[in-house]
Amino acid sequence: MSNQKSPYSLNDIARPGGGFAMLAVDQREAMRLMFQAAGQPTPVADSVLTEFKVAATRILSPWASAVLADKQFCLDEIVAQGAVAETCGLIVAADRFLPGNGIPVDSVDIDMDIDPHAARAMGAKAMKLLVLWRQDEPAEQRLAMVDTFVERCRSAGLVSIIEPVVRPPRRGAAFDREAAIIAAAAELGDTGADLYKAEMPLGGKGEASTLLAACQKLNDRMKMPWVILSSGVEADIFGRAVRIAMQGGASGFLAGRAVWASVIGAQDPQTMLRDVSVPRLQRLAEIVDEGMAQR
Repeated sequence: MSNQKSPYSLNDIARPGGGFAMLAVDQREAMRLMFQAAGQPTPVADSVLTEFKVAATRILSPWASAVLADKQFCLDEIVAQGAVAETCGLIVAADRFLPGNGIPVDSVDIDMDIDPHAARAMGAKAMKLLVLWRQDEPAEQRLAMVDTFVERCRSAGLVSIIEPVVRPPRRGAAFDREAAIIAAAAELGDTGADLYKAEMPLGGKGEASTLLAACQKLNDRMKMPWVILSSGVEADIFGRAVRIAMQGGASGFLAGRAVWASVIGAQDPQTMLRDVSVPRLQRLAEIVDEGMAQR
């Protein structure tokens, strides 16, 4: 008899209705910058980020279908403290962010120190990889990285999630963000990964009919289920964005900022997480359930 464990499936990070209401706390230097912008004394210590991430996971994970955590600041601690609710799947960020050109994430590669079998032993159901898409960089390199990532996930029976995020070309050519989002989906939406985490077209702004058409165009490029992220979308319109994206073919969200960004720097963040972020996440989950029920 084989000792190979059964692979996890998307159901392990989904709600009962099949949609995804997933929480991200894997922001790294970007979160440090958020604390600085909120008036936190600088330099912002690593412990400040860890404390917030653990608290957010403990308070919010009962309302999420999955939570995405990073090894650098919080994974070990949230596992040691049992901060992830039993009803919530754990996703491990398997990307290594490389700063440059004055930004926290200028390039990305697979963090080979994240062992997928060790991640599974910690309780992970999935891993996630950020993929920066620039039109003037070779597609072959991105595709090879995604292939390696997917194989690493499969070797341990983990769900694979890719997160293509578009960036302006390095050589100063014109940049059409909306066209780039579609081009990234056309390139990476049929790579064999289990789930695609996409940027919301138009930042979620504009007429509903325009947004719906843009989401449907994105959906047409996909050969896998997809969800939207919240970076670049204002928190007060993210629920609308989720609803429209689901009408256009998406299956939910994997988001952090739209849920907890306004709590960063609060005098009593745990109370704010309970009073502000929990209701937001609950409502977003309801929108996902409603969208799946209409299919």
